[in-house]
Amino acid sequence: MKDYYKILGVSRNASEDEIKKAFRKLAHVYHPDKSGGDEAKFKEANEAYAVLSDKKKRQQYDAYGSAGPGAGGFGGAGFDPSGFGFDFSGFQGAGFDTGDLGDILSSIFGGRRVRRGRDIAVDIELSFQESIFGAERKVVINSKLVKQKEVSISVPPGIDDGQMIRLSGMGETLEGGVPGDLYVKVHVRKHPYLRKEGYNLIMDLAVLLSEALLGGERTIATLDEEVTLKVPSGIKHGTILRVKGKGVPYSQSVSGKGGRGDLYVRVHIQIPEKLSKEAKKAVEELKKLGL
Repeated sequence: MKDYYKILGVSRNASEDEIKKAFRKLAHVYHPDKSGGDEAKFKEANEAYAVLSDKKKRQQYDAYGSAGPGAGGFGGAGFDPSGFGFDFSGFQGAGFDTGDLGDILSSIFGGRRVRRGRDIAVDIELSFQESIFGAERKVVINSKLVKQKEVSISVPPGIDDGQMIRLSGMGETLEGGVPGDLYVKVHVRKHPYLRKEGYNLIMDLAVLLSEALLGGERTIATLDEEVTLKVPSGIKHGTILRVKGKGVPYSQSVSGKGGRGDLYVRVHIQIPEKLSKEAKKAVEELKKLGL
């Protein structure tokens, strides 16, 4: 997991001016257009500055970037985005002021204004299962801004519908300038009966009145496999049963060792609207028995 403060070489209580000066110093050394520059380290410093120079993103990073979000997480993702190099803060307002970066780069290159390429946005669609376990996608970028190219995207586990992934430096490239970013908006198809809440999955299960009274076993399909769920006798309507370890995977930063959430099954007892003569007679007998 990336430590943005360590990358810039500043303390966690560094001022905005100290952060800007630290990035300016690293940009002088690592900019790929300078002799002996290092593109990978420049992009890493760029990413760190993009977060720490923005008050809102810095607050989110300070809250969740080190320990990992326990509930909902950075941008609601439920995991640490810095470990993937992604930014889930959304397309509008993402990153930092390009004019600010231009001023910094201008000083690096002797007052020459260095332009930054424009950002590009694309959309991808995932199945519900892919959003839970992660997926690999390839998108072809073909616009007036960028010569056609194929970009590989690693979607991390547990991503939510509507979230944005930022791939630094994969947008428009200008000769002698700094490349823009590629923003990927994720659309997740709904599952027929599962829904996601944090690291857990939720589903409803309809059981017959006789099953609720006598108990029994039901086979349910999780995202991994079919499992047998034991329905205890005398269960009440709305009772929630847990299937451990069949939820959303989470990284080591969350619990110290990684793992998965759980599947929660909410029981709904089906009450028939009409009874046959035989069923009505049986219920009458139960009534006589005080049931």
